[in-house]
Amino acid sequence: MHLLMILTAITIAYCLRYLGTIPQGNWQVRWQKTLFLFLFPPLLIFMTANAVICMGTQGTMGGMDTDLWSYVLALILLGLFQILAIKLAYQGWKTLKSAREYPFLHLGNQQIRLMPNSALFAGQIGFWQPELVISQGLLQKLSPEHLETVLAHEQGHYHYRDTFWFFWLGVVRSCTVWLPNTEVLWQELLMLREIRADNYAASQVDPLLLAESLLLVVSNNNLTSDICCAALGASYRLEQRIEALLTPSEPITESKLQYWQIFLLAFVPLLTVVFHS
Repeated sequence: MHLLMILTAITIAYCLRYLGTIPQGNWQVRWQKTLFLFLFPPLLIFMTANAVICMGTQGTMGGMDTDLWSYVLALILLGLFQILAIKLAYQGWKTLKSAREYPFLHLGNQQIRLMPNSALFAGQIGFWQPELVISQGLLQKLSPEHLETVLAHEQGHYHYRDTFWFFWLGVVRSCTVWLPNTEVLWQELLMLREIRADNYAASQVDPLLLAESLLLVVSNNNLTSDICCAALGASYRLEQRIEALLTPSEPITESKLQYWQIFLLAFVPLLTVVFHS
């Protein structure tokens, strides 16, 4: 019975990923629906594995005996998640440790790390409390007005804790590379993450100046951001970012704000524990 639960969860997850399409329109709605397609299928598998672990190898469920193999399979799934999480956490820690070797610089009322590099780079590096790192080339080549827009964009990443949440989404990505459209949805989330930070910055600075900064930084940046780095110069579909930046966002309705509640369905497998005896 437990093996049937796991196979059912995997089948539902696979079908959702395979049949799901990336939505169009308002970027906020795209964010919610893309996040659902990316996160709900693996979350359903993860919760099912947890339910099997909680029920153990003894007893019956629905009149059917449990078995050892389903328990072992659930342990393998959860163990793989933990191993990948530790691996990515270690990589992120090394990146953060490297960033903390750069000297501090006070820029306005902010304290940043100055990277001795001629490339144009600005990014939050870390987890829940990331470090803001800016390259020497960025300070030299950008005007104070453009630099202000860059700082506003990075403040958006800090506000939404993008480095922390995308670390965990990155773990999910690594665990579910075998599911359909994992990479497509991941790239869409990265692009929407940047649009969200752009939108945050546009509420504080001139959107036209921010668009100019995007063009300047992306065209002169040869540095790439990793899973624990949220950088302005990440060239995720630059045309769409600028279009979203210069087009006022449509107001999002209250019902759309509550869209996250659908994720509660992923926890339904945990309810099956009460039927185990």
